[in-house]
Amino acid sequence: MTASTNLTAYPRDVIGKANRKLVGENRIPAVLYGTGRKSMAISVNRHDFELLLSHHASGSMIVELEVEGESKPVNAMIRDLQTSPVKGTILHVDFLAIAMNKPVHATVTLRTVNDPAGVKAGGILTVNFHELNVEAKPADLPEAIEVDVEALEVGDSLHVSDVVAPAGVTILDDPEEVLLSVQAPRVEVEEEVVVEEAEPEVIGEKPAEEE
Repeated sequence: MTASTNLTAYPRDVIGKANRKLVGENRIPAVLYGTGRKSMAISVNRHDFELLLSHHASGSMIVELEVEGESKPVNAMIRDLQTSPVKGTILHVDFLAIAMNKPVHATVTLRTVNDPAGVKAGGILTVNFHELNVEAKPADLPEAIEVDVEALEVGDSLHVSDVVAPAGVTILDDPEEVLLSVQAPRVEVEEEVVVEEAEPEVIGEKPAEEE
């Protein structure tokens, strides 16, 4: 089950380039929208928000937003994170207000357990997807779904249909999608270089057409 986390949010009046002054206040501009409320411009403390991300998976994390001026916290999920392509810092956050008694779509981490037998035999583990798309009520969302891959031999694959979802969770991805596989190691074959030996020339011998 995904743990709820608390975060204070502050209503903001500035938008666009004026948000730059929030940097000096160590705050991140954000927006809150969704079930039962109008879209609202807010900001959150940068240090507190980054601390949450360091301990929880953003795709399935439930945040209890305590909006300054409102009497009750708002249950929300992170729907989008905009980051700087240069520095990697968070520029903006979209929070989606949710109802705890209604299913939501989320992404959860796919976590492998144990080493495949095929890898121990010299094979190579190739992971195609690190996350799964799921549907569940917020309280049923796991932070990760674990799969035991110990039995995978060289040539074996793990499909979405092989993953057992926790109770109350539905996996939305294509059941035939290959999540990971164990492949045989590449064998480099040295190309044999064939050197054609020229026939030795006999000095003094006339060419056949001159005879």
